[in-house]
This record gives sequence, C-alpha cells and structure tokens, in this order.
Amino acid sequence: MAQVTVIGSINYDILSTMQRAPKAGETVNGETVQLMPGGKGLNQAVAAVQQGVPVRFVGKVGHDMFGDRILAFFAEKGIEASHVGRSADEATGSALILVDATAENRIVVIPAANKQIDPADADGLALTPGDLLVSQFEVPRTTIAALFAKGREAGARTLLNAAPALDDAPDSLWTDTDILVVNETELGHFAGVELSGDAAVADVAAAARRLLRRPGQTVIATLGVRGALAVTAEMETLVPGRKVAAVDTTGAGDCFVGSLSARLAAGDDLTTAMHYANVAASIACTRIGTGTAMPYAEEVRTAL
Repeated sequence: MAQVTVIGSINYDILSTMQRAPKAGETVNGETVQLMPGGKGLNQAVAAVQQGVPVRFVGKVGHDMFGDRILAFFAEKGIEASHVGRSADEATGSALILVDATAENRIVVIPAANKQIDPADADGLALTPGDLLVSQFEVPRTTIAALFAKGREAGARTLLNAAPALDDAPDSLWTDTDILVVNETELGHFAGVELSGDAAVADVAAAARRLLRRPGQTVIATLGVRGALAVTAEMETLVPGRKVAAVDTTGAGDCFVGSLSARLAAGDDLTTAMHYANVAASIACTRIGTGTAMPYAEEVRTAL
C-alpha cells in the first residue's frame, strides 16, 4: 500500500467553548476548556492514519513539554515521526480556539517552531510512485515547494491544502501540485473573485478552473454541508455533503484532506475518496476538538 507523508504544522491547541464569542473589549463566560494536539498538519496526519494507511510526518516541535506530548501522541497513533525535528530556539506551535454555540470558531495561531521547517528536515525521506505527499500553508511555502518537486520526481502524487490563504507561495508550488484543496473563501481569494457561501456550483467551478496551471491537475472546493466539487480542465464532479448536528467545525477541513489522502493512497478513485472524506469530516463536526476529534475507519464505514 502507498504511504501518506504529511509536511505540516504541529500545534498544541487550547480550545474553549462558549455560547458566543466576546466582542472587542468584552468578557464572556466560557463553558469548557481543553488542551489537545492540533495544527493542520497534525490533524490531517491523524485523520489519515486512522483510516488504516501508513503515515509519516515531516515537521518541527520545540524542546518543551508540549513537544514531548506531541511526539508521544504520534507514537500512540502509529505515525512515523523520525523526520519531526526539535527547534533549538522556538517553542512548539500553539493555537487559541473559541467555539460558540453555533459550532463556528475563531482561531489565533502562533506558528513558533513551524516557521523553521526546511527541506533538510526531509533528508533521507524515501518517496515512491503512488505515495501521497500532503501539505498546507501553515509551514514555509518554499519548503513545501522544494519537497513537492522532489515528490513529483519520485512519482508521488502531491496534495496541497492552500489554507490559510497566503500569497507568498512560489509559482513552482502551484505547478507541482496534483490536487489542490480549498474552501470557498480560499478559492475566491486565490482566483481573485467574490464567492458567497451559497455561490452557484457553476460559479465555483469557473473560479476553480482559474487555478489550474497544467494538464492533469484537479482543484477540489469544499462546500460545507453542500459537499465538495472536483474540477479539472475537462470535467466537474459534485459529491454531496452529509448533514449532521454540528457542535464544532474546527478541523473538519483537515479531516477531509487527511481522509481523502488515505483513501487515494489505498487505491480509491477520486470520486469515491471524496465521498468517503465528506462523511469522515461530517463525523468530526459532531465532536469538540481538533486532532482528537478525527474518526476511525470503522466509524466512517458505518456512516457510509
């Protein structure tokens, strides 16, 4: 079976739930608070490994107790972490997450050690045809570009989750990306168009095609409860979403990316993998948390 390799961010999350988030200058009472492993990279790796595929991680933590906890968490989950380095002068990344009663979130990320990930952290990493190389924009974009180029040379497939919407990625990264995953906000930003949350599918598809740089690329726009739309130069496929009683949408997009990567590595075609990933993400929305909220394969198959 092919492997999933994630080049990504590692955070320790502080997540608090409340009826509503405070306005500027206001204090509100919270209901719960949790500390847990997170970061888009970590979340995606956990989502993937819990679907039963081998997962490796390239990243960086600090020489602190949170770094220790993250490495222990990777060991517990069975994520191969020999390419997770430890920064000499930066702490482990962290995030402050506020989740209100409507399941919407507000997040502040402190990158810390994540800013220091460089191509040398992947020295000795063997990639083979069929492997999935996955990343997001919470780590240096130049590092992603270098490793995606290496991955394509080895015959691996590259999957980029261009989140958050930052504009400093080298042109080569967009060209070396086989599958680009963005939500509607990110899609509108990179395509230079205005897209509302209920934009017509035809408008979403037109915006997605603006991001295609070469033959063979796919852009996937995640549309929340409406599902996900895959667009190539020749076709478009809408995979319906699954409505659930959501309590926390934090990490749902990461669950989609990780589960999608896992099923592609396992040999599924794109439409089948997207359907599976939509269901996995819907399950994650029914739980409070980030890296600890990702479902296992048995749960997803039951929901399917």
